[in-house]
Amino acid sequence: MKRWIPFMKSDPTVAVVRLQGVIAGGSRGTLNDQALASSLEKAFSRGKPAAVALEINSPGGSAVQSSLIGARIRRLAIEKDVPVIAFVEDVAASGGYWLAAAADEIYADPSSVVGSIGVISASFGAHELLTRQGVERRVYTAGKSKSMLDPFRPEKPEDVERLKGLLNDIHTNFIEHVKARRVGKLDAEADLFTGEVWLAEKAKALGLIDGIGHLKPMMQDRFGDKVKFRQYGVRRPFFARLGAHLMEDAVSSIEERAAYARFGL
Repeated sequence: MKRWIPFMKSDPTVAVVRLQGVIAGGSRGTLNDQALASSLEKAFSRGKPAAVALEINSPGGSAVQSSLIGARIRRLAIEKDVPVIAFVEDVAASGGYWLAAAADEIYADPSSVVGSIGVISASFGAHELLTRQGVERRVYTAGKSKSMLDPFRPEKPEDVERLKGLLNDIHTNFIEHVKARRVGKLDAEADLFTGEVWLAEKAKALGLIDGIGHLKPMMQDRFGDKVKFRQYGVRRPFFARLGAHLMEDAVSSIEERAAYARFGL
């Protein structure tokens, strides 16, 4: 009732946005800009929150979706004049750290895994298997690079060089994002951009995070014991929650577990 009584100050509210899972465009149940747009808009707009807290638990994924989500967070933070504070759970690695760096401050549990500021591309080669089975691969293109890194044909050195160029350019974008968001905080002597990961204490010493702490007690310390929390995040479609699309969900789950397993989780 207090909020409806004139001249009485309401208790502060912190909007909590959960960012959990692999970052991938167009996949159900994953983090992507389209899926998060509505939740982020509401989190920054409803009731003038004292802060927006990001609960991050992500091993990374799409560089483009990471950039889009991070850019949306920054636009809303500036437009609504609301501070953003990230709290890392198990992991904020690769694209997950890109999201964390969109916040004004980053905190983590002592055992949180942080970093992996790098870019990876993984594929397979099956041309020898096809040859042994007597299968001939036929590909016709217009444009000499159209079939670059076809997994069913022998690898070409020029294709590998072209891919490495793309990866290096994306890595440069990632590094520039981290440097811009953590300006004046990063250890200038350390090589932070090799793809290595660290636990929170080391990440703090390197300037990748601001400290050790958990969301609720830190927000109560900052805004008082009466601070209220509003939860936002990606919701699974209704039929998916009933068990529909079981095969797609199972495949996505395996892929997600593999992504987390890279960091011993």
